[in-house]
Parts: sequence; structure tokens; C-alpha cells
Amino acid sequence: MWSICRKEWSQFFSSLTGYVAMILFLLVNGTVLFILENNVLDNGYASLDEFFGLAPWVLAFLIPAISMRSLSEEFRLGTYETLQTRPVGRWGVVMGKYLALIIILLMVMIPTLTYVATVQSLSNSGLDAGGVTGSYLGLFLLGSVFAAISLFCSGISQNAVVAFLISSCGCVLLYFGFSSVSRLPLFLGKADYYIEMLGIDFHYRSISRGVLDTRDISYFSSMIFLFLFLTVKNLAKR
Repeated sequence: MWSICRKEWSQFFSSLTGYVAMILFLLVNGTVLFILENNVLDNGYASLDEFFGLAPWVLAFLIPAISMRSLSEEFRLGTYETLQTRPVGRWGVVMGKYLALIIILLMVMIPTLTYVATVQSLSNSGLDAGGVTGSYLGLFLLGSVFAAISLFCSGISQNAVVAFLISSCGCVLLYFGFSSVSRLPLFLGKADYYIEMLGIDFHYRSISRGVLDTRDISYFSSMIFLFLFLTVKNLAKR
């Protein structure tokens, strides 16, 4: 499992792909936070809300782009048969590739701590440490779910572009789709709260308040396990 993880991680950073992904993530979020309209400098208020509001949308496309070749390329090149000869099993293959995606996610997120340091230095009152910590935890859990979804989608198609499109749509729908459906007049005042609870956005916003709720942790853990399990079952069909 660890050999597969190291292989995936080293391949990603052996080319410009990994560095371009990190730069784009920092550039897009930094532009919104410090340059575009309603930026933190113009507002005069120490807050990273713009960053934590935009970052999930960027990750919904960035993570599928990173992971689209994880399994689809193995199928296309015929190297998945070679992986099957290793004494790791299907779960070992899936977990090795998933852990590599998690490491890459962390590598992408860590440089954003410069935003925290910058806003903190510009502020007189300082940032809400609990809120920032909770938001980062929520962002990591959200990215982890996106990675599991993207890995599953990468395993259902030999075409990396198709895998990217499917996983991007899946991430966006699971992130914001349930919230949108809950606002329909049909559900207002009835089942809107329970429908919204099915979406990732609800639990991400809950953790971002700085309060850890076991229901939110259980939700993210269940979603990750579900898509990893589906990935393993899909590999079993092959």
C-alpha cells in the first residue's frame, strides 16, 4: 500500500503538474481574498470567510483534475493487471492511491497558511483562532471526500477526461446540490432541513463555526468510506 502511495505521490510531483496545481490554488484564492471586489483589505475587517467560501469550489475541480488518471490510466495502459500481482489486495491498491491524494491535498493546503499570517499581521484585533482552525479542518475533510469521489469516478472510465467531468459534477452536486433542492418551495418548512443535512455544504459550514460535532465527523467519515467501498467493488467487477 505504501509503495503505491509513494509511486503516486512521486509521479505527481515529478512533473510540473503538482506545482502548477499548488500555484493555481494559491493564485485563485489569493486574488479573491486580497485583490478582487470585497477583498479583506477594502473591507478593513480581519476575516478569511472569502477564502473558506471559495476554496471548496476550487477544490471541486482541482481534486478531480489531480486524481482523474489515478485508475483510468491504469486501465488504459493495462498496468492494473500488474498491480493485481502485488500482495496488497484491492483495498490496498485503493488506499494507497487515496492516501497519495490526501498527501497532495495537504501539500496544496499548507501554503495557504500564509493567508492566515498575512491577515493576522494586518489586523489589530486578530483572527478568531477557533473559527480558522475549524474552517481548516472542515476544508480538509471536504477535500478528503472529494478525493474519495474522484477516485471512484476515475475507476469507472478508461478516459481521464470523462473521469474528470463526472467527478467534478459529482463533487459540485454533493457539495451544493442538496442545499439548492432544500430551498425549493415544495420543501420549505417541511423537509428542507433534513434534505440540506444530506449535502456536504451543511456539515462543512457547521465545522467552520469552530464547534466539533460528532454528527459532522460521522458524516464525512461515512462519505469517505462509502466511495472507497464503491471503488473497491467496482475494481472487483474487473
